[in-house]
Amino acid sequence: MMDIKFIRENADAVQQNNINKGYTDLDVAELLEIDNERRDLQTQVDTLREQKNQIAAQMKNGKPNQELIDQGKQIKIQLMEREEYLRATEAKVDAILSRIPNMIFDDVPLGGEEKSVEVKTWGEKRVDAKIDHLDYMIQRDWVDFERGAKVAGTKFYYLKNEAVLLEQALINYAQNKLFNREIGGKRFTLMTTPDMVNEKILQGVGFAPRSEKEDNDYFVEGADLSLIATAEIPLTGYHAGEILDEKDLPILYAGFSPCFRREAGAAGKHGRGLFRVHQFNKVEMYCFSLPEDSRAIHDEILAIEEEIWQELGIPYHIINIASGDLGAPAAKKFDLEYWSPIDEKYRELTSCSNCTTFQANSLNIRVRRGDGRIETVHTLNGTAISLARALITIIENYAQPDGKFIVPEVLRKFLGKEVL
Repeated sequence: MMDIKFIRENADAVQQNNINKGYTDLDVAELLEIDNERRDLQTQVDTLREQKNQIAAQMKNGKPNQELIDQGKQIKIQLMEREEYLRATEAKVDAILSRIPNMIFDDVPLGGEEKSVEVKTWGEKRVDAKIDHLDYMIQRDWVDFERGAKVAGTKFYYLKNEAVLLEQALINYAQNKLFNREIGGKRFTLMTTPDMVNEKILQGVGFAPRSEKEDNDYFVEGADLSLIATAEIPLTGYHAGEILDEKDLPILYAGFSPCFRREAGAAGKHGRGLFRVHQFNKVEMYCFSLPEDSRAIHDEILAIEEEIWQELGIPYHIINIASGDLGAPAAKKFDLEYWSPIDEKYRELTSCSNCTTFQANSLNIRVRRGDGRIETVHTLNGTAISLARALITIIENYAQPDGKFIVPEVLRKFLGKEVL
């Protein structure tokens, strides 16, 4: 969530940022008008509370007279009325404020998805491999979408046989890499996370859709719980309401979790097989950072993603995501897209984002400096391995025309085999 004080002082810039990010229905002027009303009501409530306390003190010091009693009753009625108005106005402010997206960095390209800028390429593009991951996995009895649909619905699936071992090898590889990797002299802590979070955490992380059609979450009816779309959500909430010590930052987590997303199965690009599904596993990198370090840490998280896919031998490019394709929390995001020899184009594989103070503001996550000052921390996240897409990528690049699968070298110690 954006700081309301910042919005008051930078109203025009915030309004332009809303437009740049595609949140065109958000009116900063309307927000500030309601906020002014809220501030006026707060002043009225504070004044009435002070008057109420003064009368109560006078009545304690002697026999209460009827005039004081009548005044006290009238103030009580007025106070209850003003407090009710204040609560309603605060709710209006919060409803709009919760949808205001984070400010973007100056080096983020402006525009829609097509304006994203390629900043790096790696590896040799293959055009000779034409093995479709879904056909290959069905032929080898590695996946079953038909029975997944019978049990849970379209775009749910069962992984089977060697595909299960391959997924576990990818998980082990990613977790081992992160457990032995440092940023800023600190190592990643391995975590498994809750698969559900409450609304306070979900809203605090800032997964606000641009419209109802983009809402991606599964909600548990009758409970204050939602299934998580990424481990980023419970990892952000891990330190909610806490003041961290400057000497402990950066704090790094590598969270493993299933991810649940309603978007799967919708019409659009790359809907075949495992590319867009309702449930998949993922190893997520997460960082709580000092503000002055977050840009450098963002680059280091991206470097780890590159290490992973270089070691797996997958050609890719890096793109600086344009403003209109950024989510609400991100000030800047890089996507790593792998070269698909099937499509002969790049397809999304991982991403990493710097969310600055946006998430920490909402969840009140702060740092105490050595001199005693308290500031809001920065938060960052990045995908280490997203297992469904990783399986597609690995199969497209390592499946052989004769049906065999050549195990990537870095995975062989986890599988104990060179060929599946």
